[in-house]
Amino acid sequence: MQFHHHGYVSGDPRVQLAAGGGINRPAELPDEVDVLIVGTGPAGMLAAAQLSQFPSVATRIVERRPGRLAIGQADGIQTRTVETFQAFGFAERIIAEAYRITETAFWKPDPADASRIIRSARTPDDPAEISEFPHLVVNQARVLDYFAEFMANSPTRMSPDYGFEFRSLSVADEGEYPVTVTLLHTSGPNEGQERIVRAKYVVGADGARSKVRESIGCTLAGDQANHAWGVMDALAVTDFPDIRVKCAIQSGTGGSILLIPREGGHLFRMYVDLGEVDPNNKGAVRSTSIEEIIRKANEILHPYTLDVRNVAWHSVYEVGHRLTDRFDDVLPEQRGTRTPRVFITGDACHTHSAKAGQGMNVSMQDGFNLAWKLGHVLEGRSPESLLSTYSAERQAVAKNLIDFDKEWSTLMAKKPKEFEDPSELENFYVRTAEFPAGFMTQYAPSVLVAASEHQHLATGFTIGKRFKSAPVVRVADTNPVHLGHHATADGRWRIYIFADSATPQTPQTGTASPTEQFADWIANSPESPVAATPEGADPHAWFDVKVIYQQDHTSVDISGVPAVLKPQVGPFQLTDYEKVYATDPAADIFDLRGLDRGGVVVIVRPDQYVANVLPLTATAELTAFFAPLLQPRRPEEPSSSALSGVPTAHSATTPSVLVNN
Repeated sequence: MQFHHHGYVSGDPRVQLAAGGGINRPAELPDEVDVLIVGTGPAGMLAAAQLSQFPSVATRIVERRPGRLAIGQADGIQTRTVETFQAFGFAERIIAEAYRITETAFWKPDPADASRIIRSARTPDDPAEISEFPHLVVNQARVLDYFAEFMANSPTRMSPDYGFEFRSLSVADEGEYPVTVTLLHTSGPNEGQERIVRAKYVVGADGARSKVRESIGCTLAGDQANHAWGVMDALAVTDFPDIRVKCAIQSGTGGSILLIPREGGHLFRMYVDLGEVDPNNKGAVRSTSIEEIIRKANEILHPYTLDVRNVAWHSVYEVGHRLTDRFDDVLPEQRGTRTPRVFITGDACHTHSAKAGQGMNVSMQDGFNLAWKLGHVLEGRSPESLLSTYSAERQAVAKNLIDFDKEWSTLMAKKPKEFEDPSELENFYVRTAEFPAGFMTQYAPSVLVAASEHQHLATGFTIGKRFKSAPVVRVADTNPVHLGHHATADGRWRIYIFADSATPQTPQTGTASPTEQFADWIANSPESPVAATPEGADPHAWFDVKVIYQQDHTSVDISGVPAVLKPQVGPFQLTDYEKVYATDPAADIFDLRGLDRGGVVVIVRPDQYVANVLPLTATAELTAFFAPLLQPRRPEEPSSSALSGVPTAHSATTPSVLVNN
């Protein structure tokens, strides 16, 4: 985190100065907004948090509950999601309070006595070490709290508008605010009264029974597995030795348990197999009591016992897999003729079992994918056509998720004797670990994702997949850091210059190196994407440009680094030294990520996915890539974006402050 470059800061640097719509933000829900988000679940809150970084975009998020969520049903936090939390600035804090999954134990019937269970295997949670971040378990409500804090500290001073239930919407063919939304007050002095809000765009994050989805004519299509599970968050005394380890338990009686320890050292979650469901009498299993769930759990755990002392929450659900064929309001026959106005995210467009720990994680990536695109369009950075990529990208991801979850939930429901290979369950778990962790998502080539023509130049940064961080050393202060950890959720594109073998020197003599030539082009050419940055904004307001040299930090003379990589920021035009990196001799990023030592440019989207890989000489290709993504802007037209430098909290007597990362 950087601050002080607009003057001395004595307060919390995470609290940004109000800007744009955050100045005198109305407490009451306005009649007109740019974006109306319906639902404060994970997808909605992440989308709101990202949009809170765009002060010129009027965003409100409504929720039918009268206040914050107290007990969340979701709890699994995959490592890709923790990477995302890092971008929003709270990964370290949520890791500290969460339960960390490092291993999974598999329990099966004792071959000598099928009425008893024994531990048959242990598997590491991340055997391939695909992320430096851990796999966590923490209450969904706490995740929402952290996003709410981020929003409240943002320039827009955003906070949820509680006590509003979505009823219906209509989309007009024209008008500045073409979406008319009818809401109902669910609490407060106006309870029972309707409220009309007009919006430019609406995001439905209102769950599996989404009324927004219904309003745009989408339906969840799929099937039920006719298999029920009881789930409980419990405090108990037990002699089961792995009560604080994630476990997949299969008993000789035919029942199964998925055990997930929870945060705090005592709480745990159990998914207890209740068996096949009579399709003609589904109400019977849905009325299963907590006492019956506990009895069944003890039967499966034999010879161990479970003395439940307190149940924080419990439910009964049937496994179902459903997906909508589109994630926005544009019908198939309308594609190419108009852009979307209404979007659905999370459970509103895909539902599946809870046992793979995917629902909250995939939903948040829906929100991340959509929100930065809305911000760019509404600020005038990008054309409206950018919004059509949301449904195309995320519907494919959801389809892959449901295919995976069908296989995993089927395996979890099988009886031990039905497995041809006794190790089939744990082998599947290890073999597919990268998918539930969130790292198999790969967006197909599109206006946002280049073809793989130059992939060989950076084999470890797969085009279309998330940017996989690696250690580097920051030259100015010699600090070892993770390169990807400095890509904050500020809506900027990242341009990483992995330098050729030449070392920057002062004074510069002879022919400029490929890195120096590229730096000169990106700083001065009218064809450079950076040239789209509005006058008056900091030079890296829209594009965060960094360089990584092949040498260690002692060999890099920062005085010889091109000026574009040491931009002058803020009203005092102070030098930003934190864009120049060197390799870590103990973990050379060029070797770790298969980077061509002739020099490579890696382009990363605001949602952390690799968009393009190019040689340093391919400036024309770089121009062509960004051309459809940048809306022409008059040079004299200023940007109202917080991304020209986000002000932070400071005393009333000091100048305003900016945060750049």
